[in-house]
Amino acid sequence: MGKKVGIRFRSAGKIYNFDAGIFVLNPGDQVIVETKQGFGYGVVVTPPTPIEKSAPALQKVYRLATEKDAVKCDQNRQLEQRAYHYCQECIAELKLEMNLFQVECSFDHRRLTFFFTADGRVDFRQLLKMLSGELKTRIEMRQVGIRNQAKLCGGMGRCGREFCCSTYMGKFEPVSIRMAKEQGLSLNPAKISGVCGRLMCCLTHENDTYRQLKKKYPKPGKIIPTPQGDGKVIRNNIMGERVTVRLSNGRVIETPLKTK
Repeated sequence: MGKKVGIRFRSAGKIYNFDAGIFVLNPGDQVIVETKQGFGYGVVVTPPTPIEKSAPALQKVYRLATEKDAVKCDQNRQLEQRAYHYCQECIAELKLEMNLFQVECSFDHRRLTFFFTADGRVDFRQLLKMLSGELKTRIEMRQVGIRNQAKLCGGMGRCGREFCCSTYMGKFEPVSIRMAKEQGLSLNPAKISGVCGRLMCCLTHENDTYRQLKKKYPKPGKIIPTPQGDGKVIRNNIMGERVTVRLSNGRVIETPLKTK
């Protein structure tokens, strides 16, 4: 039975599965793989696991990377920097309303992909001509959303840690304001939004846990007994395992959650 490994081409990129073939690979190993766009230089991030018989065929790891490959990768990074600065000059000259934030070079130097955000559609036909004439390679312009920009660029979140999307998230999960309500959070956009301006991804990570914990709590408005008399539930402190109750005399108390 064959084995598959997870490989990432960028530090913040998506993890792709490849057939390890005859190679014994460990996380951190640098490899050359076959992709639909040609050869790629990647790093193993997940250890080998058996390939299921029903799984679709995977592209294979071509070989282990060499020092020459590492040098070529560094040259690609230098080309990306030159292409980025030249493209910025062209955008300013053409007065295009777009925000260029990253350039990626394919391992074989045959393609440069320019990532940008914009409020609407951008006519970049003249920009393509200028870039192709200067860089002498195939040019691809890719407009992405603001969340993808945050993932590609990376940074620090309000929690003081690196962005979840830039470190371990393979793809974005839908996030809704209802998740914030489920977790009893303030609905102030400034408090529940990430650096990208969208709802924080961590709302999805914790939502299932909150939904399970809430099942053992009485709903707000329900009358429950307390050591100081019956009272109406106002709110639940899920993390503290306590319930806030208003007694018949108007007094508000907090009492430990009692479970059967």
